[in-house]
Amino acid sequence: MGHRRVKTRGARRGVLAAGLLSVLLAGSLVSAPSGHAREPEPDGGGGGTTPVTEPAVETDTGPGPAPAAGLERGQAAGEEPDTGAPEGTGEEPDTAGPEEAAQETRTAMGAYLDYGPRGIHRMAGLTKWLGGTELRVGHTYLPGDVWTNIEGRPGFLEHWAQWRRAADDRLFVLNVPMLERNESHLPDPVVRQLLRLGADGRFDRHFRALGERLVRVGVPDTVVVLGWEMNGITYSHRCGPDPEAWKTYWKRIVTTMRAVPGQRFRFDFAPNRGRDAIPWTECYPGDDVVDIIGMDSYDQPPGESFDEQVNQPYGLRHHVEFAAAHGKPVSYPEWGLFRNGDNPEYMRRMLEWIERNKPLYHTITDYCPHGVWQCDQNPKSSVVFREMLSGKGDPTAPAPQPEQPTQPEPEQPEQPEQPQPPEQPEAPTQPTQPACTPLDLGAWVEKWIGRKLCVRLEWRRSVSS
Repeated sequence: MGHRRVKTRGARRGVLAAGLLSVLLAGSLVSAPSGHAREPEPDGGGGGTTPVTEPAVETDTGPGPAPAAGLERGQAAGEEPDTGAPEGTGEEPDTAGPEEAAQETRTAMGAYLDYGPRGIHRMAGLTKWLGGTELRVGHTYLPGDVWTNIEGRPGFLEHWAQWRRAADDRLFVLNVPMLERNESHLPDPVVRQLLRLGADGRFDRHFRALGERLVRVGVPDTVVVLGWEMNGITYSHRCGPDPEAWKTYWKRIVTTMRAVPGQRFRFDFAPNRGRDAIPWTECYPGDDVVDIIGMDSYDQPPGESFDEQVNQPYGLRHHVEFAAAHGKPVSYPEWGLFRNGDNPEYMRRMLEWIERNKPLYHTITDYCPHGVWQCDQNPKSSVVFREMLSGKGDPTAPAPQPEQPTQPEPEQPEQPEQPQPPEQPEAPTQPTQPACTPLDLGAWVEKWIGRKLCVRLEWRRSVSS
């Protein structure tokens, strides 16, 4: 993750830049340097996790992505150009249905907590700290070191896509660099040449690949914060060296990504608050290629007080009025504390400003020195943030409680039946006297009549009497 650095305005490395210019112009368009990998900070689970800041020479007015360790080497900036305009006429973003429109009437809140899966896992801790406030925005950055990472290398987007698909009203916000070596402090002549190559279509295929990958992993409705803070001097994708080429290049990127079948991307134009190196209005590429007008606004000069931040040229008020004039919703992809230290007044006023102006979404940058939950340097502002946002949004469903097992009543064992005495066998009956007395008439007579003859006893008795 890129870190915010101290800006020394006017300290131009003129002689050195001039001396290296010819080398950079030759080498920058031939090959890309290896990605400068940084190990992500240990997961502290919230509260006091402070990313290590680099000694700096310029102000980084927004956090950039942190390339993961071992990133593969990208293609050269001077690779073979794409010929012609992007294929396809593009699909217009789907019109939101009644349910989606109702969901977007309330501001979606989030926080930048980490660029990888830990950023997702930490959301539960922040939600708990805020008393159940719903975090509907997941926010991360594509590394800007090499083209292969700007295309969304395999394994980087899948976790975020899974989080997004878990609820219909969630927003996935992805900052996308417009050039590789985005934090390499390239001199203006090199940036100017790269912007012109982009405007000519040299880099279209990288953004086509990104669009296809986002659709493939299931986040076709990603909010793309393209070329953020273009009015500053921190990033290679800055607008100042050639505003016309920058605007043409932005249009090509948007046209290329909108041509991907199945996409519903929204593109967020998000400058720094204030004039910075160039008025951000001079970089605005047009209503047809912008869906949201955002602003990154940290508590730092110019603008010592919040009122000054609102009323300065190209400040918060100008931003809201400009968006309204162009019929666009506003957003605050990055905001937080900075050079004015632990400033509870800024925190309170910024949250009131957000509540009053109803942006589509806002995400505080939650690491030191900007944050309130993962940074213990701002205890007063943390109290304000927690008090003002606790319990906001739809109440989260309580975690299901395990059912208490019911104690089964012990069954009384059945009493064994009393053994019945075995049936006594019937006493053999004494044979009774036959009812008649057989007569022995001889075998030939019995054979002739077919049976023995007998005389009934009673008859015999009556005869004998």
